[in-house]
Amino acid sequence: MRSRAALCGLLLLLASCTTGTDLSAIAPMSSRTATQPSSAVAPVAVRNPRYEDRRPHDWSHRPPWTYAVHGTDVSRYQVGVDWEAARASGISFVFIKATEGGDMVDPMFESHWRGAAAAGIPRAAYHFFYFCRPAIEQAEWFIRHVPRDPSALPPVLDVEWNHLSPTCRLRPPAATVQSEMRIFLNALERHYGKRPIIYTTVDFYRDNRLSEFKGYPWWLRSTAAHPDDRYPGERFLFWQYTGTGIVPGIRGNADINVFNGTEAQWREWVRAHTR
Repeated sequence: MRSRAALCGLLLLLASCTTGTDLSAIAPMSSRTATQPSSAVAPVAVRNPRYEDRRPHDWSHRPPWTYAVHGTDVSRYQVGVDWEAARASGISFVFIKATEGGDMVDPMFESHWRGAAAAGIPRAAYHFFYFCRPAIEQAEWFIRHVPRDPSALPPVLDVEWNHLSPTCRLRPPAATVQSEMRIFLNALERHYGKRPIIYTTVDFYRDNRLSEFKGYPWWLRSTAAHPDDRYPGERFLFWQYTGTGIVPGIRGNADINVFNGTEAQWREWVRAHTR
């Protein structure tokens, strides 16, 4: 039989484990929660109750599944997507790659664009930016290939360093990067009548001082920590938290994202940005 002192010690230890993580800081939270390991205990993989992941991260706090609205993004690498199955699994939105630089159209764009719409999934088109081509030429290329569809979500500018590109690995100074981004974004907003979204990565955001770049909603990539930890002080609209997720209807690895809001806020945001 345990002594009274030992029992008290055990109760204190359990109390510290249950209060060490402050989930109230997460905005928003869904009705699903998960018990998190305390910092004094060796990390244990916590299963995502929404989607499996081939390389799950041990989220110590503010895990992505506590967000109410999840979506994905696709490009030429996702072939034969069953959009009805994806929607049934809880996918509420999709970002679809449309163009790259000033001379490339993603070969799966039209198929994804039509398929997502037919399944009733809100979708947006995105452009992968090249710094070896003037911004206005890239904007014109995107506009040429992405229809002005009132039911679509705002267009997206994807800006990141492309160290694997066979044709363009240029890294201009931050002032040039911001100027080119502004030209591209202004052109798309004039044409589509919607303020574009910006997708970026931790290193690109840091290298180009994008904390100074105001006026646009952010879609931020962060697969090993919450965006609050990787982009201090930055407000975000979407968070891409994995590139190795498993989504029914999508073969192979899938990117999974969350919307930074409740289900009611999501519905209101969609209504405000579509017709």
